Amino acid sequence: MSHTLRHAVNCSILFTELPLLERPAAAREAGFGAVEFWWPFAEAVPADADVDAFVTAIRDAGVQLVGLNFFAGDMPGGDRGLVSWPKRSGEFRDNIDVTVGIGEQLGCRAFNALYGNRIDSHTALEQDELAVENLALAARAAGRIDATVLVEPVSGAERYPLRTAADVLAVIDRVRAAYGVQNLGLLADLYHLAVNGDDVDRVIAEHTDRIAHVQIADAPGRNEPGTGTLPLAAQLAALETNGYGGWVSLEYKPATSTNDSFSWLPRSRRGQAS
Repeated sequence: MSHTLRHAVNCSILFTELPLLERPAAAREAGFGAVEFWWPFAEAVPADADVDAFVTAIRDAGVQLVGLNFFAGDMPGGDRGLVSWPKRSGEFRDNIDVTVGIGEQLGCRAFNALYGNRIDSHTALEQDELAVENLALAARAAGRIDATVLVEPVSGAERYPLRTAADVLAVIDRVRAAYGVQNLGLLADLYHLAVNGDDVDRVIAEHTDRIAHVQIADAPGRNEPGTGTLPLAAQLAALETNGYGGWVSLEYKPATSTNDSFSWLPRSRRGQAS
């Protein structure tokens, strides 16, 4: 099965051989017209000069930024978002306008809000109530530029509570019911869903209309497609058949070098931004 969906490159996990600001140009050189990033700064509110340098690197490379994470804490240290974390909620809120501002400058209309790990000092209910409030704040800010806030299931983080598509959709439904905001969508990372034991084919069959962004990696290993056993081509074809027309971002760890890891994808299918 084949598909014609456009591919973007996650430049926070790929091209790590290069300094961060050189990665958009490397993606363009490899034939891609679109990139996404996790939060590319060490703090929630970086210096204006650092933001300007990031924006310039994207523009000078001639690529489209199609996804950007809100600040998620110390990802290498195990943090997985601040949305539900009471002690650091203020950092998330301070970060919202910075993130949306970068999106406004670069035409990015998808922002990923990592939910956050469970912590012992607050109940799950308290954390979930805070998350609903924070996601509504983020969605209202994103709505000013007609953008969508993404929420994703994650694997490999024992205390991260959103593991299936149903977990995420329940959160989104709570935000909509409580605050009336509609611009939230499921980030369907087919790798995370599969590793967590979700029924990916069923998710696609039943919820394509709620999927706002797609990421892929193969399993086991989280390397490029073809290195594992996931039926990614068939699943992407099913998504397209069901009406998904958004981006498919490559969010995998290359088994060798980044450029060598693209051999499975002909240059003619490395999506250019339209």
